[in-house]
Formats: sequence, C-alpha cells, structure tokens
Amino acid sequence: MRGRAASPTRSAAPSAADPSRGGAPPMALAGTLLPIALAIIMFGLGLSLTISDFRRVVVYPKATVVALGCQILLLPAICFGLVIAFDLPAALAVGMMLLAASPGGTTANLYSHLFGGDVALNVTLTAINSVLAVVTLPLVTNLSLSYFDGGSGTLGLQFDKTLQVMAIVLVPVAAGMAVRAMAPRFAERMNTPVKIASAVILALVIAGALLQELDNLGGYIQSVGLITLAFSVISLTIGYWAPRLAGVRRDQAVASCMEIGIHNGALSIAVALSLLNSTQMAIPAATYGVLMFFTAAGAGFLLRSRTAEPILSEGSSV
Repeated sequence: MRGRAASPTRSAAPSAADPSRGGAPPMALAGTLLPIALAIIMFGLGLSLTISDFRRVVVYPKATVVALGCQILLLPAICFGLVIAFDLPAALAVGMMLLAASPGGTTANLYSHLFGGDVALNVTLTAINSVLAVVTLPLVTNLSLSYFDGGSGTLGLQFDKTLQVMAIVLVPVAAGMAVRAMAPRFAERMNTPVKIASAVILALVIAGALLQELDNLGGYIQSVGLITLAFSVISLTIGYWAPRLAGVRRDQAVASCMEIGIHNGALSIAVALSLLNSTQMAIPAATYGVLMFFTAAGAGFLLRSRTAEPILSEGSSV
C-alpha cells in the first residue's frame, strides 16, 4: 500500500525516541510493565471462559457473524475514513487504526450486564475476538504504518512481534481457562483480585507514560479528542443497529453494541508502547479510554429506555 504524502501544513507527532529531546529512551519502564498488566487482564478474562463459550457461536450464528463483521471489517474502514477526514499526523493516525483493530474487552461484558444485554453472547464474542485479534491486529497495524508512515523507516509488527502479540493475548487467556477447568472455585475467588490488580498496574503504567509526554499531552488530546469521541459514538451506533437491521433480537443487539463499541484500549496501548515504542500511537487509545465510559453509559441508558419493546427471536423482524 502506497504511503500518504505528508501534508506541508502539518508536522508529524514528535518521535517518542528522538534523542534530541534528551533523557533515556522513553517508555522503557512502561514497555516492561504494561505487557505484564495486560497479561494479568487477559488471564482474568481466561478465568471467566470455558470451551463452551467458543462452541456457543452455533447457538447465535447470525448475531455472531454480524458483530464480527462489523468489528473486523466495518469499523477499521470507518476509522480510516475518519483519520483521513481529520488529517491526523502519521503517529496519531496509526494509533487510531490500532484502536479500531483492537477487540472488545471485559468492560463490554459489564456494560452489557448493566443495560440488559445478552452477556453470554458478549463472552462468546470476546473469546472469538481475542483469538482473531492475533491475526487482524498486526495486519491492520502494518497496513496503517505502510500507508500513513511509509517513509519513516518504521518496521511495524514483524513476525517476532506478531508472536509477542500472540503471547500477550492468547497465552494468558489459555492459562486462565486451564486454571478454571482444573480449579473452578479457585478461579471464581481469584476473579475480583485479578481484576483489581490489573486495573491498578495498568493505571500506574499509563499515568507514568503520559507524564513523560506531559509537554505535548494537551496538543495530542486536542488533536484526537473529537475523532475518538466520534469513533466511539459511531461504534456504539453500528454495534446496535447493524444487528437489529439483520433481525437479531434486542438483548443480543445490546450485547453487540457494547462489544463493538467498547474496544480493548489496554491492548492498543500495550502494542503502541511495548512493540512499536511510540507514546504518540498510544494517545488515541488513552483518550478513548476516558471518553468511552461516558459514551457507552449514554448508549446504555438510551437503550434501556427501549426495554418495553418485546424481545424478538433471532430471525424475526425488527
């Protein structure tokens, strides 16, 4: 894919490893601790999964196919259009595409539960998305780097780093599932402590990473605040209405809304900081991670106001 020519009126975001800025290479500590935090998060996800969660796709074929199609194909295309429309600098543009390629997370399950979604479908979508992300996330990231940052010499996610993505995503999930299979009561007891530990570590690492870019932080947020807000609203809207228009019942559409509309920002940040060594590429996910709580809650309250609508069986008309 041919790279986009740099705009003469806009400069790319400063390199996170630019030696002219002085100091040690940034993100050294974050690059070490963030994968650990993400591994704990994914291990916690595994503690809540069983093999039957993957088999359940045959129970919800239409809902699953529609949601995955939106997640894997439609959202990256929409995000690409937004990035072009907002004319973002290369690093922030790649960061947005990295966010779009990230799967849903456990937060989607919580929001789905709060607002009347089919949580079992959420669990199934999260499980499948986490596996597919091993392929789709490096693919979208490398295509984005080639297009937006083609002349920078950035190597992107080569095979060894793609294996690291697999290790960060799949190995902890598999380990968590194994623990649940062998010791279900222990897995149940560990579920909350693991979530708390991962949240604390993740918050500390992200805060430290952002502090290293404090001088530029205001400009970054100004650059990506509106586009991340628009992307969040569009994701949530598509997540609900695409399944509804396909005849999926309302509670499953709510589950899809949360799964598609709430991306795993922690995974995006981990890839940006640890594998791409770029704080700037992590800024969109960090900004989105704050805004998403409000947009998802707003969507949930709007959808809950529709609870008087009778639940349709899959395949019935909207």
